[in-house]
Amino acid sequence: MLREIAAEQLKSQNIHHEENVFVREVLSDFWICCVSREASILGRKEVLSGKAKFGILGDGKEVPQVALARFFNKGDWRSGYYRDQTWMFATGVSTVEDFFAQLYADPANDPFSGGRQMNCHFASPLIDKQGKWLSQDDRYNISADLSSTGGQMARAVGIAQASTWYRKHAELGKQMQMSQDGNEVCFVTIGDASTSEGVFWEAINAAAVIKAPMAVSVWDDGYGISVPTALQTTKQSISRLLEGFHIDENGEGIYLYTCKAWDYPGLCEMYERGIQKVRKNHLPAVFHIQEVTQPTGHSTSGSHERYKTPERLKWEIETDCIIKMADWMIEAGIATRSELEELRQHAITYTRACKQKAWEAFIGPVRVKKQMVADVFQQLPEEIKNHDAMAHLISELNSPHEVLFSEVLAMASRLKNTLAGKFDFEDNTLDSLIKEWHEQGRLDFNTHLYAEGPGSCLQVPVIAPQFNESSDTLTGYQVLNRFFDRLFARDERVVAFGEDVGYIGDVNQGFAGLQEKYGKDRVFDTGIREWTIMGQAIGLSLRGLRPIAEIQYLDYLIYGLTPLSDDLASLRYRTNGMQTAPAIIRTRGHRLEGIWHAGSPMGMIINSLRGMHVCVPRNMVQAAGMYNTLLQGNEPGLVIECLNGYRLKEKCPDNLDEFTVPLGRPEILQEGNDITLVTYGSCVRIAQDAIHMLEEHGVSVELIDVQTLLPFDLEHVIGNSLRKTNTILFLDEDVPGGGSAYMMQKVLDEQDGYYHLDQKPRCLTAKAHRPAYGSDGDYFSKPNAAEIVGAILEMVRT
Repeated sequence: MLREIAAEQLKSQNIHHEENVFVREVLSDFWICCVSREASILGRKEVLSGKAKFGILGDGKEVPQVALARFFNKGDWRSGYYRDQTWMFATGVSTVEDFFAQLYADPANDPFSGGRQMNCHFASPLIDKQGKWLSQDDRYNISADLSSTGGQMARAVGIAQASTWYRKHAELGKQMQMSQDGNEVCFVTIGDASTSEGVFWEAINAAAVIKAPMAVSVWDDGYGISVPTALQTTKQSISRLLEGFHIDENGEGIYLYTCKAWDYPGLCEMYERGIQKVRKNHLPAVFHIQEVTQPTGHSTSGSHERYKTPERLKWEIETDCIIKMADWMIEAGIATRSELEELRQHAITYTRACKQKAWEAFIGPVRVKKQMVADVFQQLPEEIKNHDAMAHLISELNSPHEVLFSEVLAMASRLKNTLAGKFDFEDNTLDSLIKEWHEQGRLDFNTHLYAEGPGSCLQVPVIAPQFNESSDTLTGYQVLNRFFDRLFARDERVVAFGEDVGYIGDVNQGFAGLQEKYGKDRVFDTGIREWTIMGQAIGLSLRGLRPIAEIQYLDYLIYGLTPLSDDLASLRYRTNGMQTAPAIIRTRGHRLEGIWHAGSPMGMIINSLRGMHVCVPRNMVQAAGMYNTLLQGNEPGLVIECLNGYRLKEKCPDNLDEFTVPLGRPEILQEGNDITLVTYGSCVRIAQDAIHMLEEHGVSVELIDVQTLLPFDLEHVIGNSLRKTNTILFLDEDVPGGGSAYMMQKVLDEQDGYYHLDQKPRCLTAKAHRPAYGSDGDYFSKPNAAEIVGAILEMVRT
């Protein structure tokens, strides 16, 4: 850890001040600041020299971050962004070698993402290799960073809310090793420009309403890339703009603090006082850190000299936080200028050595692979080696320039193709290398989108629903209400929330009476703020709870799609399998009335949410089985219930709280020989109506309910049906080219269904426009039974 190295250097300079802990800590903080600054400078150079692709760095924020790190305790959470390297150095979450390994996109040595994320995107392990939760109460918890500006705000609400929840359920928190009496604070960092994002205001308001211990530090450097604060923030000050949120005499609102980025003692005093209040009182706080500078500019993609005046650049040099901290230390008698300069020089030397060590660790194995290709080439017959076709490859192999793993693989592939194409020559060694390296690349970059072992929803045992003659017949909403009642009784980790979920039990009564029975901390209402409802789901599930977060109608999911796509769906992948957030998103859609309550944008959803399971049950019994499956796994899922199915009668299984519906396994609802009809959700009933009509025409239809779109038909049930019928129709309520195109590609391409067609496949979808209001509008906007009958008759009679 960097602090131990700093302590050794202080001893070597004889300025360790063993009798004064505070002085030692200040000197250690200064050394870490200098290390971080040099890492930023070197990081920029590595990118500009071509060794790395892009650099986003934390220079200018060193001093406030070492001050912040003093009050970041084990058990606390960070929901930060890509400027927090100094904070991570100060807490030991990251070493300098780790920092450069991520800059180089080194799969073997980047501990935060396995080479998948750009630099300064940190994460800590939350699950082990068996998919089991690690303890969270004895470590620094780092939720995986995003590049999307403001994206860290949404999940922070849920992370902080979990502390509020665990304070009321302290024994469970200790038993699960997730919390110590709910005393954890969620530390959030954000750039001043990103406070213009809507999610910032939504999150601040939500955290204040639910009284969540969220400590938000705003780094204000006066610019959003090149755009000055005057063009982004009213009154040119986020703290002045937030004054209406300031805590009042009734304890409502948030704490507000301001301090200069270069005022080390002032920052320490501010954070000590503010974090103590947040931790004790469970209220959010915003710390507006002003006069932050950017010594190397916004990023490696350009220079800030393009848009900052000479006066501003001169001011930034003079106001540099590390220089100001050094001046204060000298004035306070903590160290002399020569001692601090020696510390700084040691930090530079140390950082450069770490950078070189990280580079060698990354490039060394690539050099070995390049030599392996060269060795294969040298073993070729002379007439092949000396052929003109090999000239370019010889030049590449002899080049002194460093190359990447993918470039070495490309060289090997070109050599193979040239040997096969021009000389009809095969080399088994070369073939083996290419195969091995492709597999290595797959493991490095194409894994962990979903759980691949324990915790996978695909490994949940299948338990069939059980019925008998006395099984209850209930309306759809009653099935779900009974299911949720039993669920809440058996699993204390489950919470449910959303618009109108609490007091009235959701607009379709699935949670009716459950708030009164289980309490407002288990079933509760939220404001109309879909982005942070999704954020609550993500944050709560990161901390070991099992939230069911409701989006009232599927059309409204668009508001919450960004955190689901950017954060939840990509979480396991972008942490290389280290983190999961098994949130369940519940919504309802497909058919009701009009433009805003009858949408079915499935193509948008499934192409945005790879990494989540997407369940499309045809009725509420199937929905209950899917919830059971998701709750036994450790992965996120979206369940889209049929909006027009809550009042329909269903037979309720006797084992309602036990049976499971396997994900990725379609169900053949009716066997047939003439045509395969593939659909899901509300369209199933429409298809069944059409099949009854087709019986009069002697047409035998095989009806298949896909049940889940992600995953899709893992056992090729549809492909096998097509082998029998040789004709297929995809029925979908999405727009043309939406869900139907996805299903068609899966069946015809991945399942080789193309080879079993006697005629072209067809899709019957909704129209391209939004569904019109009213029964006539629905008839002409969405597929109906008569259309299905007409399409099938046309196909089978062709």
